[in-house]
Amino acid sequence: MKILQLCNKFPYPPKDGGAIAIYNLTKGLSNNGHDVTLLAMNTRKHYVVPGEAEKALKDIAELEYVNINTNISIVKALINLLFSRIPYNAERFISDKFTKKIISILNENKFDIIQIEGLYLTPYIKVIRQYSDAGISYRAHNIEHEIWERIVSNERNYFKKMYLKMLAGRVKNFEINSLNSYDLLVPITHRDALILNNLGNHKPFKVSPAGFDIKKVKSGNNNVDPRALFFLGSLDWIPNQEGIIWFIKRILPGVIIKNPDVRFFIAGRNAPDRLIRKITKNNNIIFLGEVEDAFDYMKNKAIMIVPLFSGSGMRVKIIEGMALGKAVVTTSTGAEGIDARHYENIIIADSETDFEKEIVNLLENKSFFTKIGENAQKFIVENMDNNKITAELAKFYKANLK
Repeated sequence: MKILQLCNKFPYPPKDGGAIAIYNLTKGLSNNGHDVTLLAMNTRKHYVVPGEAEKALKDIAELEYVNINTNISIVKALINLLFSRIPYNAERFISDKFTKKIISILNENKFDIIQIEGLYLTPYIKVIRQYSDAGISYRAHNIEHEIWERIVSNERNYFKKMYLKMLAGRVKNFEINSLNSYDLLVPITHRDALILNNLGNHKPFKVSPAGFDIKKVKSGNNNVDPRALFFLGSLDWIPNQEGIIWFIKRILPGVIIKNPDVRFFIAGRNAPDRLIRKITKNNNIIFLGEVEDAFDYMKNKAIMIVPLFSGSGMRVKIIEGMALGKAVVTTSTGAEGIDARHYENIIIADSETDFEKEIVNLLENKSFFTKIGENAQKFIVENMDNNKITAELAKFYKANLK
C-alpha cells in the first residue's frame, strides 16, 4: 500500500512518547513492505534540522515538512477565548502553509491510506476529501479532552481552574465533532476505543497499540545500580510536571528515610525553570535535562517511576522501561492502555502510602525486583512486537479500503 502520514511534529528524534509511537509505526509499515510518505510540521518548540531528519528516516519513509510556529501566544489565546469556539490547542495547528503542502502532495501522488496522527490534525480531513479518494484513518493517540479534565481536577488555583475547565469543554466538543469525519479509527488502547465508541464513533476501528522493536530487548539487569530510581519523559507536559512534584514532595522523603543512599534521576526535554528550581533543592535528586540516548540512560538504573494522575492513551516510556527489564512503579492512570498486571510485571500504586511502600519493597527485596523486571520483558516480547502490530494494522486497512 501507499500510505501518507500526517504529523503535527517530527517523529525524529524519537524521544517523547508521541514521536516514538509515530516513528515505530512508520518503521513497522516500511518493514512490512509498504510505501510511506511522512508529512510533518516542523514546529519551533520541537524544531529539527531537516537534513538530519531526512537522513535518519530515508530508509523507512519519504519525508516532507513545513516550518510552522505553533508557540503559545497570550494575545492569540485571548482572542481565541473571546471570539472562537475552537479550542486554542487545535487552532495553533491550523495552517495555510500546511494546507498548501497537503494539496501539493495529493496532486502529485495517489495514496491508498492517509493516516492522521492525533486529534489536532482532523481539521485537514476536509481538504483531503477534496483532493484525494484515499481512505482516511484517524489514529487517536489518546482521549484529548480527558487529559484536560484530569488537569482541571488537580488544579488548585481558582481562576486557572475556571479557564482550564472551559478549555476542557471546548476540547471535548471538538473531539466529539471530529468523530466519523474519517473512514477508519485506530485507537492506541482498548479503553480509548470504548470511550470513542460511546461518544458516537460508528466507523470501523482497530486497536493498534504503540509497538516496540523487540530486537532492542536486552536480557538481564547486570551492572544496574540497585539504589537508582529514575524518571524519563517530556518535562513541558503538565501531567509529567504534576507527577514529579507530587513524588518529590510526598513520596521521596519517606523513601530516603528508609534508604538514605537512594538517588532519583530525572531526564526529559524542555523543563521550565520553576520546575528545575524545585527539582534541584534535594541532594538525592540528579537532574540531567534532555538525554541523547534514552536506552543508555535507563540501562544502569533499577526502578522506573511514572507518577501520573492526568493524561490519557498509552505511556510509551513505560513500554520502553519494561522492555529493558525495569521494575516500573506507576499509578492506575499511568498504566492505562497497557495490559500488564500488578505484582506480576508492573507495580501499580495510587496512594502516597502505597507508592512509597512499593518502592521500598523493590529496593529491599532483590528477588521481587528481579521477578518484576523479567516478567516485564516477557510481556513486551509476547505482546508488543512492532512488526506484528503494524502487520495487523495493514491487514485492517486492506480489508476496509474503498
